[in-house]
Amino acid sequence: MAMTDPLGDMLTRIRNGQQAKKDSVFSPASNLRARVLEVLQREGYIRGYSEDETGKHKQLRIELKYFEGEPAIKHVARVSKPGRRIYSGSRELPTVRNGLGITIVSTPRGVLSDAEARAQNVGGEVLAEVF
Repeated sequence: MAMTDPLGDMLTRIRNGQQAKKDSVFSPASNLRARVLEVLQREGYIRGYSEDETGKHKQLRIELKYFEGEPAIKHVARVSKPGRRIYSGSRELPTVRNGLGITIVSTPRGVLSDAEARAQNVGGEVLAEVF
């Protein structure tokens, strides 16, 4: 059966891994997933990620981050879904928890956080929100 929302699947794996107090989780590799993980790493929500080629298909090993036993990511949700795409201009990008969280945006200049997209004055598809 084909997966209809690969990015949503990766975010769910991260959410489930943190609930189970895992130190890392695996997700099938793709360029979009790697770009989203770069943003999460830059913003300090994960320790890092690496490509793992031990199996038949490439996978991403995502190292989860905890602070005093609590997950660094309290909430992660997909905004734009395959059935309903959400786009936003640079001035209308949503803020999460009054700036305490981030919105991940796919722009013509790559996958950026909302603050980076505002600084570069670009909008795009709102992929996910994290805090």
